Amino acid sequence: MLARGISVVCLDNLLTGSTRTIAHLLPRNDFTFLKRDLTGPVQVQGPVGHVFHLASAASPADYLRWPIQTLEVGSQGTRNALELAQRKGARFVLASTSEVYGDPLEHPQRESYWGNVNPVGPRSVYDEAKRYAEALTSAFRHARGLDTGIVRIFNTYGPRMRPDDGRAIPTFLRQALRNEPVTVTGDGSQTRSICHVDDTVRGIVGLALSAHAGPMNIGSPYEISMLDLARLAIRLTGSRSAIRFVERPVDDPRVRRPDTTLAREALGWAPAVSVEGGLRSTIAWFVRELALTRSA
Repeated sequence: MLARGISVVCLDNLLTGSTRTIAHLLPRNDFTFLKRDLTGPVQVQGPVGHVFHLASAASPADYLRWPIQTLEVGSQGTRNALELAQRKGARFVLASTSEVYGDPLEHPQRESYWGNVNPVGPRSVYDEAKRYAEALTSAFRHARGLDTGIVRIFNTYGPRMRPDDGRAIPTFLRQALRNEPVTVTGDGSQTRSICHVDDTVRGIVGLALSAHAGPMNIGSPYEISMLDLARLAIRLTGSRSAIRFVERPVDDPRVRRPDTTLAREALGWAPAVSVEGGLRSTIAWFVRELALTRSA
């Protein structure tokens, strides 16, 4: 957005983040960071054209650590962000997730699929928070006429992730770079579709600048098993790591791959970053991050 000449105000309570990831933006006059909890009152000075609601713990390790906060930011936080957009006459964009599909009985997953979600399982704090956020966003659109868009994001990775994030790619790369055993859950046959952050951002911005209401899948149709992803991480890092199998989490989805026909037809969007190219840029980031951790 800054590259398009649009000023940005960023609100974050830093529950899972750090200002180090935006340090290069802080000196700019067109970027403002406000440490705010979205579940409290939200005020932003001046005109606002778009409100992007991306606030949530996204890693299972994080939302299992902070279950109440995850539910609150998906409910009251979404309400506050919607009210802000309403007051400002802004277009509202909700970052939803492929997790609304749960452990899917349809493969690949189209936007019309309602999902297979356990409402009381350990992952429900994230899954149901996002499903509620979609319902609330739709209610504001239909009852109040708010201009809204919903994007369902699939497994994004790339630079600026935390080494201790807990998701598969940060975990595999951290372990491989340290020559530690790479831990694969279950037998590793479960699949994910991984999409580089550059492609994900292009899709989100494309939806924001369109008039489409969504929901719209943004993710890569490239599907890979967790075992093959672990092997790829070891190969690309030149690691001496071995693979170690550990217990698979409860309600861990067996498959995950988006049908991106809608994004292609409505936005002309398709992922452009290759898997190896994306992983190599991510590895370079983790090499620097882990070096900083050792020197701290």
